[in-house]
Formats: sequence, structure tokens, C-alpha cells
Amino acid sequence: MRRMLLVLLAVTLAGATAASQLRDSERGALIARAKSLEINTPYVPPPGEALDHHTSGFAKIMCSAVFVTGLDPDFAAENVGYFTSPYPERAKVAKPVIDRINKAVHITLPNGVTRTAKYLGSQGCVTLPVGQNSVSFTPIIVKSRLPDASTQKWPMGDALPNDPLPKAIDRAKVKAAVDAAFEPAAGMTAALVVTWKGRLIGERYGVGITARTPLESWSMGKSLTATMMGVLIKQGVYDLSQPAPIPEWQGRGDPRAKSSIADILHMSSGLRIKARQDPDYGPLGTYPDHLYLYTGSVNSFHYAATRPQQWPPDMVGRYHNTDPVLINYLVRLAVEKRGEEYLSFPQRSLFDKIGIRTMVMETDPYGNFLTQGYEFASGRDWARLGNLYLQDGVWNGERILPEGYAKFVSTLAPAWEADKRPIYGAFFWLNGDGTFPVPKEAYYMSGAGGQTTLIIPSHDLVVVRLGHYKGESIGAQSFRRALALLMEAVPRRN
Repeated sequence: MRRMLLVLLAVTLAGATAASQLRDSERGALIARAKSLEINTPYVPPPGEALDHHTSGFAKIMCSAVFVTGLDPDFAAENVGYFTSPYPERAKVAKPVIDRINKAVHITLPNGVTRTAKYLGSQGCVTLPVGQNSVSFTPIIVKSRLPDASTQKWPMGDALPNDPLPKAIDRAKVKAAVDAAFEPAAGMTAALVVTWKGRLIGERYGVGITARTPLESWSMGKSLTATMMGVLIKQGVYDLSQPAPIPEWQGRGDPRAKSSIADILHMSSGLRIKARQDPDYGPLGTYPDHLYLYTGSVNSFHYAATRPQQWPPDMVGRYHNTDPVLINYLVRLAVEKRGEEYLSFPQRSLFDKIGIRTMVMETDPYGNFLTQGYEFASGRDWARLGNLYLQDGVWNGERILPEGYAKFVSTLAPAWEADKRPIYGAFFWLNGDGTFPVPKEAYYMSGAGGQTTLIIPSHDLVVVRLGHYKGESIGAQSFRRALALLMEAVPRRN
């Protein structure tokens, strides 16, 4: 175990050093510009101890791995979900206790406090507040209204056609690309799904994983959150340009009330929190709010909505979890205002329309979706969501997202453009810096650990790669090799 820790630490440090070198050339300019626009408001760090929060994250990760994905506990503890529970922090607490009867995971800290995450069925796993043995909402069963997937043709179901691929596709290179994503085994790729013009042309799964296994997806859920907002905009509930009607912002003269829904989707609300991705973040500082919104076991909506303004909206782009949390807040407000059930809204209004059956969207203890990163779905279901965007929000002739919404999410956000960072749209990442060996107009859902749903309109492609967290660095290299082969295997759109 000691040797494995040292190897992992070396890899992590090497990756961090490389990332720092890439950022050094722009970090100073980013910090200086942000400072020039900063509003003089106080920063109040999240309460509690960092190890407590890491352990909260560890319990949730283990609970979801075991009871949602179906992984072996020892495998999960070693390989899954370092994001909210870094590997070294796991060594400081007791071994997770898996309670299969009550479907819960318990982890005890050195001070004797035990953090518990409980499986709630359709709402996945939730870490309970310390001293509590239940959540502050009533879990519900969310059922798809679709028939069994095996009885429906792809993409609404899982029955694939028997006819050969079109001659325009180089089948040998498609197979080579799929296999490349799984080599070497240390990359720990769990699923790869490739569609061309909506047709599934290649897929492969890791050991123990199937086409219907819900896998950790992390921040790809931000793109799902944007999609839920898109559904409501299509329904006429919201408008991108309107000020976001967050209840906590409605006091007289509150500067946060100037933030539009588009500003929040652009990751440019300007709220004051800390995240490890910030150019001025120091590892010796306080526990970052960006993670606390996962691990705090608090009302995440209220916490995000009560952060003060750091910059005027639409001026500084920062990758902060406050923004997708607030969009989820708006979704809940709108759905409940019209008397509908919030927890089943995504299944009714989106998933049933495009064939998604495996998605598990987890919540905080108050029943608020934490789909800034706590959601699980199969590779095929992420491919379905990607194809909804490839088809400009239309599915089987029905417009589900507003006309032009795919263009909106895939267009460089103004605040990020001002910082000369061509990498972010509206809860979707952009390939503007050539991260992937595909055309720069491609855009993608991205989650920690190498989770990716890549949309390449120029080639009518959607490519999904899901993997176990420990293999992130090696898996990323394998995925790039696979994409380079796919660019040779599939023709460019005429």
C-alpha cells in the first residue's frame, strides 16, 4: 500500500507541475484583471474541519460506488472518486463499513465522529449531517414511463440494427479507436461509446461494466443542469437575459440581482467562493466552498445564494460550483411553483423523451439536486444527451430545447473571452485551445477523472468516455489516441 501511495503521489505531483507550468504564463494576467474589477466584500470560509468534509465525500463516493454502480468496496476505495476525497485523506480515517442491510456506508474519523452516507433509491446516496440518521425530505421513486430498453430500437432503446455500417465509415479504424481507449489497462477506461449521425458505431466496456451500468460522471452533470434549464426556457418559464429570480437576492439594492440566467450559465455570476481551479488558490488556505457544496451536508441552494458578490456579473469567468447549484435552484423554484414534483421533473420532461433510463441524480439532505457533479449514468445515456445537442435540441421531430440553445452553450462566454481563455461556453467546455485532437469548434461535457461527452458537429460524432478516477492521467492519453483515429475513420460533414 505504501508503494502504491508513493507512486500515486508522484504521478499527481507530476500532473500538477505540468498544469502549473501551463497556467504560469497567464496566471498573473488573470489575477491582475480580476483584482481590478473586485468588489470589497468579505470572504467567510466554510465551517468545519477539512478532514470531516473529505470523509463526508468519501462516504458518499463509497455508497454510490457500491449501491448505484455495483462496484466492489475495496476496488472503489482504491480507484474511484478522488475529487471530494483525495487519496491521502482516505488513509487518515477508518476503513469504510458497508452496511448492505440498511444500504449505508459508515466511516469513523480519528476524533470518533462517524460520517454516514445512505442509499435512497432513485435519489442515489446522500451523506447525512453529523448526529442525524435521516434526510430532511421525503425520497420518492422515479420510474421511467418507457418500455424495456431491449424492446425499443436505438436510440430510444438498446436494440441495435443488424445492417452493416455505411461505406463512408472505416470500420477497422473505428474498432482500432475503440480499442485504443482501453490501452493500457492502467488508464482504467470503463466505457467508450461512439455515435455517428445518431447511429451507434462503436462501444466497449470494462470488466464488470455493461451498457446499462450507471458510472460516476462528476461535472458532466453541469451540462445536464444546463439542459434542464433549456427545457424550462423552451417551455416559456425563463429567458436567458432575465435577472435570475433567486429569492435571497431580492433585497433592496442587492448587486447580485443584476446577474442574468445567462451570466450564471456562463460561470460568470461573480459570487465570492474559493475553488482549487482559481488562479490565485493556495493549497494551504481554507477548505474550498467549491467542494463544500458537495460535502457540507447543508442546504446547498441557500449556501450558494448567500455568497457575497466578488465581481460584477458577466465580467470574470471562474469555474465555481455556486453557478450550477443556483441554476438547479431556479429549476426547483419553477417546477414547484407550477405544482409539479421536482425530483421526477428530469425524467418526465427530458429523459423519457430521449430514451434515458439509467440516470441517477443525487441530492443534498434537503432534496436539492447536486448535479454540479453528483450524478451517474451509462455511457449510452450520456451519448443520448450528446446527440440531443448534435441535433440542435430536436428529438424524433420534437423540439425539446429552444432553437439555437446548442449554439448558445457552445459559444465562448464573454467573461472567459475577456480573459483570453477560449475554453468555456455555458456549462459546456469548448475545444478552443485544442485540448482534443478534433476540430476546435467541438464542445463537450467534462467531469473529474476523465469523464467526457464530446460533441463534434463537423463529423456528426458524439464520443463518450467514462473511467475510474485513478486512471485519469493515462486514460486521457488513451482517449486522445482514440479520437485521432476516429478523425480518420469518419468523414467530415459535407
